[in-house]
Amino acid sequence: MNTSPPSTRQGTGQEQFLTILSREDALARFEAALFPRPAQTEKRVLSDTLGLALAEDVAASVDVPPFDRSNVDGFALRAADLAAASQARPVRLTLNAESIACGTVPQIPVLARTATPIATGGPLPRGADAIVMMEHTDPAGAGAIEVRRSVSPGQFVSGAGSDMARGEVVLRAGTVIGSREIGMLAACGIAQITVVRRPRVAILSTGDELVQPGEALRPAAIYDANGPIVSAAVTENGGEARFLGAFPDDEARLEAAMRDALADHDVLILSGGTSKGAGDVSHRIIGRLGKPGIVAHGVALKPGKPLCLAVCDGKPVIILPGFPTSAMFTFHDMIVPVLRRMAGLPPRIDAQVSARVPLRLPSELGRTEFVMVSLVQGPEGLAAYATGKGSGAITSFAQADGFIRIEALADHLPAGTDAPVTLFTPQVRVPDLVVIGSHCVGLDLVFSALSASGTSVRSLAVGSLGGLAAAKRGECDLAPIHLFDPKTQSYNTPFLGDGLELVPGWRRMQGLVFRSGDPRFEGRSVEEAVAGALADPDCLMVNRNQGSGTRILIDQLLGPARPDGYWNQPRSHNAVAAAVVQERADWGVTIAPVARAAGLGFIPLTEEHYDFALVSARRERPAMQAFLTALQSPEIHAALEQAGFARAG
Repeated sequence: MNTSPPSTRQGTGQEQFLTILSREDALARFEAALFPRPAQTEKRVLSDTLGLALAEDVAASVDVPPFDRSNVDGFALRAADLAAASQARPVRLTLNAESIACGTVPQIPVLARTATPIATGGPLPRGADAIVMMEHTDPAGAGAIEVRRSVSPGQFVSGAGSDMARGEVVLRAGTVIGSREIGMLAACGIAQITVVRRPRVAILSTGDELVQPGEALRPAAIYDANGPIVSAAVTENGGEARFLGAFPDDEARLEAAMRDALADHDVLILSGGTSKGAGDVSHRIIGRLGKPGIVAHGVALKPGKPLCLAVCDGKPVIILPGFPTSAMFTFHDMIVPVLRRMAGLPPRIDAQVSARVPLRLPSELGRTEFVMVSLVQGPEGLAAYATGKGSGAITSFAQADGFIRIEALADHLPAGTDAPVTLFTPQVRVPDLVVIGSHCVGLDLVFSALSASGTSVRSLAVGSLGGLAAAKRGECDLAPIHLFDPKTQSYNTPFLGDGLELVPGWRRMQGLVFRSGDPRFEGRSVEEAVAGALADPDCLMVNRNQGSGTRILIDQLLGPARPDGYWNQPRSHNAVAAAVVQERADWGVTIAPVARAAGLGFIPLTEEHYDFALVSARRERPAMQAFLTALQSPEIHAALEQAGFARAG
């Protein structure tokens, strides 16, 4: 295969992606450069082969069982002696002077009209050809039994080699060794087998911004999640993972690390360093590591476009995108098939279910898009909600049930579509309680209590209005809401529809947050602070997402004004606080507990009612009752008050 042409540069100094390939073309090029190739094999002791693939056929070295044996507790005898036995005319047999247990070699032959006591698994004595069960006999004085039924020759007897015969192939090459296979091989007396060796996979993370878990997080840095998650995924799919650490964007140091890794491993996987930023150097190094080099750089996938696939002197080199979700999608979709093939394992079979998409899913023309979704049970079957946290969110992958594929020629998936969902696990994990709506840190206190009692909870943060819509469609049990109706001057109740009822939650203070000491806000009222912020062209706000109760509150506060930062719309209170703390914004609206935890100044705006729209038809479900009980418990009340919330009422 020819090496891909060199990249070009724009005046910005950014290197461009090489030719963007379809997923199918990129995978075909990668596999063509790697296969066929001989399997790497090794001998292992039987106890160390679980999950590995057999490299060659295995034949039984002995008969299993190695002798004729009894399948029940009873008496070994000659079937002909009982040919005339009946309830009316029992046959009397004399007992031989031995009892055969497992591991005991019989010494006395069974002659006509005699029998020998025998245990399950005991060797059949000479002359015997059948077993009568113990419970089908009666004592007949000292040293004798009576039998009132006939038996057939071979009854309750397993003949030598009836399970596995000497020389018979009992397991074929390619069989994945599990507990059953280990049992079969052990029964044949086989202590070692030849298996396909696990591919040794070196994993490197790249980027100046990476800090390893457990170390202090410096400004503008992030913890390295890709290293641990890729290592675990490699192990899950038949590889032997070795994480070599994170390396900065230093071309010389990174090249040395990549060369050392390739020398000692079968596969090299990096994350980061494959986009078109000037600091991304990994893909530039590959051309110097061996032929043919890069076979695909840029794949029409979302997430995962920056994926780089290469083969260097017969060894695969993969550079995954730096964002965790992009990295894991491309790993599972593009790398797992190759890794499993190298390990001799069969292709992974992913389970699929059908689910209705309640909300329109936009997509990008020209790129196959994988949309991660959480599944909830609706009145007409499963409903799939997009997790919607972006390719940089590790929780998107961890909390989703599966994904929906949107083909490259579609620019969206319409609401109401029944779509196949590829699951991340073998079965759908439908939670006991589904909560969709506005998020609040106070919810975590209630959910923790439910989890401790064995109730599983799924919470999707889509805003108050989105939660109400889901509740009206019957796709959740509860919708947390905090919506103020200016006409009635009341919270939440005016927004309920048929089939919904209100469960009081708690009260929380919303207010303006700012960095302490900022004279534009310090010591001012809400009205003064907002007026001052709107009058200052350098004062930047941070908003909230559409559909949230906080966004409605902000719009009421601003009126027609749309100051700088208005279209910055994070989905959580914590994100608002972080934007102000990190000086990406000067002010925003969030709740008092979050402001206090972030060390921000706070101007109270309004005490809002954070309540729950309950689907009446689901009130009596055990999970719902568990939630209502937890919500009213003294322990939860105390925890909420300690966190800065007030009781309802």
